[in-house]
Amino acid sequence: MHKPLHIVILAAGEGTRMKSMLPKVLHRIGGRPMLIHLLETASSIDPAAIHVVVGSGSDQVRLACSEFQVNWVIQLERRGTGHAVAQAMPSIPDDARVMVLLGDHPLIPVSVLRELTAGRLVPLTVLTMELAKPRGYGRIERDRIGRIAGIVEDRDATPAQRSIKEVNTGIILSEALELRRWLEQLGCDNSKQEYYLTDIFAMARSEGKEIHGVLAPDPLDLQGANDRRQMAVLEQRYRQRAAVRLMEDGVQIIDPARIDVRGHVRAGQDVCIDINVVLEGNVELGDRVSLGPGCLLKDCELAAGTVVHAYSVLEGVRTKGACEIGPFARLRPGTELSQGSRIGNFVEVKNSRLGENSKANHLSYVGDAEVGDRVNIGAGTITCNYDGANKHPTIIEDDVFIGSNTELIAPVTIARGATIGAGSTISQDAPAAALTLSRVRQTTVPGWKRPQKKEKP
Repeated sequence: MHKPLHIVILAAGEGTRMKSMLPKVLHRIGGRPMLIHLLETASSIDPAAIHVVVGSGSDQVRLACSEFQVNWVIQLERRGTGHAVAQAMPSIPDDARVMVLLGDHPLIPVSVLRELTAGRLVPLTVLTMELAKPRGYGRIERDRIGRIAGIVEDRDATPAQRSIKEVNTGIILSEALELRRWLEQLGCDNSKQEYYLTDIFAMARSEGKEIHGVLAPDPLDLQGANDRRQMAVLEQRYRQRAAVRLMEDGVQIIDPARIDVRGHVRAGQDVCIDINVVLEGNVELGDRVSLGPGCLLKDCELAAGTVVHAYSVLEGVRTKGACEIGPFARLRPGTELSQGSRIGNFVEVKNSRLGENSKANHLSYVGDAEVGDRVNIGAGTITCNYDGANKHPTIIEDDVFIGSNTELIAPVTIARGATIGAGSTISQDAPAAALTLSRVRQTTVPGWKRPQKKEKP
């Protein structure tokens, strides 16, 4: 008989060891809060509902996770994991199964959760793992024939129990009716005077209930984070997994230890990513895209054949054909580059479109501009798009040549085929197929002498 699955995520921890004003579950792994990772994983197994137990900082947590359909449960007093789960039970029907997850364990794979729910229905299932150094974890006690007899917390364990390598991950699956009854019987006779969720295993055992254990294949995926050091370990693991996924999709990564994926990446064939590249948000890389060392891309869509040279920063950029960018280029949101366009070193582009085979090779700023095809923008060119209050557009039509060190004071239009002489300040529209320039007449002052330093007395 199929029973609806309800997931309870315990996310009320304050994270005092983080030494931060931010709620623990909002600390970021791979550029996103830990709780976001877990909510995405939980949602992927199609539960009937997700209940998140929160405490202090609950408003921040709700706001950060507003994209998810969640039943938020407030735990006013922090009295242990058993107490936290009990707060969510009024919203869960008796005919459901309940899966309990921990909000600071963001990397648990979907495959592990599916394995937990795939087996036959038993009153209680626990996910376990084996650790060479299990200090701090609750130990799994088994009887002579290998059945789970209970879980003892590390702080309450005897020396013999502390030698056990199989430990509790904190993730359980239980029938709701049984879980509700066990939670009501919990006591707090322990060193911390808390209601331990793990005490339900001894209750189930005493009643002769079957307890099933699922051993996780890789304990590195089930680590939590209580301090900054453990956060760094999780970040390293996340980075490793993200690199492996990309390589399995055919991406060439020069050094998998030196790439940071902080979002969702889709890549075509024969993509090459050099060292120390950071990918944030939603990034789409077409076939044969090449990213040089030290590049940062955020929310970008790069067409097939695009080459991004070293130490370029791209945010909100879209290329519509093979383009060349950098090195040391900065492309800001709203930048769109057409086939064959070229953005060179120390060029900044913002909210502008460059047509086919247009180029700005050196030391220029192009903002709020519409640039046609086959345009050359010389070194040191600036579109003066901001008057101190409002932004204004610059229109550069096809086949225009802009000489070096030119200022285009918007709003202004440079008509098709125009040439702008180097060193010009253009504040009025320039006509098509003509040379336009504005320069102060060059003069030489006869007899002028450079000032000399006065000698000290």
